[in-house]
Amino acid sequence: MSKITAAITAIGGYVPEYVLTNQILETLVDTNDEWITTRTGIKERRILKDDGKGTSYLAIKAAQDLIQKKGLDPLEIELVIVATATPDMKAAATAAYTATQIGATNAFSFDLEAACSSFLYGMSVAARYIESGKYKKVLLIGADKNSSMINYKDRATCIIFGDGAGAALFEPNMDGFGLQDELLKSDGAGREFLQATYGGSSYPSTPEAVAEGKHFIFQEGKMVFKNAVFNMADVTERILEQNNLVNDDIAWLVAHQANKRIIDATANRINIDENKVMMNIHKYGNTTSATLPLLLFDYEKQLKKGDKLIFAAFGGGFTWGSVYLTWAYNS
Repeated sequence: MSKITAAITAIGGYVPEYVLTNQILETLVDTNDEWITTRTGIKERRILKDDGKGTSYLAIKAAQDLIQKKGLDPLEIELVIVATATPDMKAAATAAYTATQIGATNAFSFDLEAACSSFLYGMSVAARYIESGKYKKVLLIGADKNSSMINYKDRATCIIFGDGAGAALFEPNMDGFGLQDELLKSDGAGREFLQATYGGSSYPSTPEAVAEGKHFIFQEGKMVFKNAVFNMADVTERILEQNNLVNDDIAWLVAHQANKRIIDATANRINIDENKVMMNIHKYGNTTSATLPLLLFDYEKQLKKGDKLIFAAFGGGFTWGSVYLTWAYNS
């Protein structure tokens, strides 16, 4: 009997209409286009401006795009996972609401949170459900409304993050396509360097904390950059070694879009040509859980059946990892 592997069979995506350019940011904080572009590679990012619309709105839009393109009956979806660092609200799962709104009423659902590594971890989780043989259609959505936790007076963070969502459908494959291997890591010692302190159970929000802006995201840029460069590059190199792959074997590097210098360092570590590195950070900034699926969304028409893809991500916590996947279809 052939082994069941979990293959991506459809992709969807969505970004909000409002474009926050570097030129607009120049009017908000002490920065300029050259400074931002040189240090991050970001030129613009998308922001969800509508009141009352949260991460679920983005997730629903991305899922609907996938469903429409695939011609998929939502009732056939058995599991919906929403990978996110910015759920709509506490206690009530964003995934449950998303599943209901897209018509996936036969599915069970849950949120998965590992900061910028959320979608990468979600790939592993989705694959395990498919490989079990019990589930045939798992919808994994990476979505974040980062603007909900950004202080637009803090140039260390407001220049980096944007809003968006991407979705991937995982189905069983008997021909060897799909997720091949993974290397996932975490280190809680990095917790203090990237987080939003107030609003969680350790430090519930208070009027005083909100007035002082302590509910906004905080990042110790140099420490995060240093760890991201080393760890993303390290796991990417190791996943190749584990699978006896060389750079010429790889069709695409699908790296988390946090900073172009981090992406370049990861590509250089495995000596892969820049033409094989997926890149959209200039358009969207860091969309956290949505960066990896949005890359697939933007590059889907260039992907060919059998292409070997290496995914890599690094996020707060710290969390990081790499996944090796072979593409299962031609667009």
